[in-house]
Amino acid sequence: MTFPSLELEKELLQRYRVVIGLDEVGRGAIAGPVAVGAAVYSIETSDQVPVGLRDSKLITEAKRAPIAQAVQAWTQTSVGTATVSEIETKGISWSLQQAALRAIEQLGANEGVILLDGSHNFLQGLTSLPVVLRTKADRDCAVVSAAALTAKVHRDRQMMQLHETYPQYEWAGNKGYASESHIAALQLHGPCQEHRVSWLGKILQEGLF
Repeated sequence: MTFPSLELEKELLQRYRVVIGLDEVGRGAIAGPVAVGAAVYSIETSDQVPVGLRDSKLITEAKRAPIAQAVQAWTQTSVGTATVSEIETKGISWSLQQAALRAIEQLGANEGVILLDGSHNFLQGLTSLPVVLRTKADRDCAVVSAAALTAKVHRDRQMMQLHETYPQYEWAGNKGYASESHIAALQLHGPCQEHRVSWLGKILQEGLF
């Protein structure tokens, strides 16, 4: 199991005062918002990475919240979101951009460098801060792992709250992703206002509802 390090962050800190890790959660879901987490690494941040921090997909659900609390004690974090309505009317790319910009704005960050997970700079032309891309940064770079976990816990809580209103879709378990039980519930009950209806494709067969 690979644990994240601060190797790249320390390298970037030689050129920039602040490193802002960014990562998204919920892009591939068929219901609920998309979220982008942000976390800060600076000269004031401890080099002691929170125990248990790693790629959020490798952390069991029961352990995510306490590790996320340790992350908040370790450094400054934020989460920006975009609603289902925004995803449906503006598209997922625009929504991801806005969620990221909202997360950065919450940090009050106006200097430094953005360390972005992936191979595509979806913030190009939208921020004055330089962007460094790193594939698997959520696995390898502690500040991005922290951002991803923060976003994951935040969005999961939102989906569990929505589950109280729409229990038939079992969002407390599937968090809005296309699980077998979620698809079965869609076929039985139809979509609600928290579904990304334009994404449902063959699930919404003509005449099914």
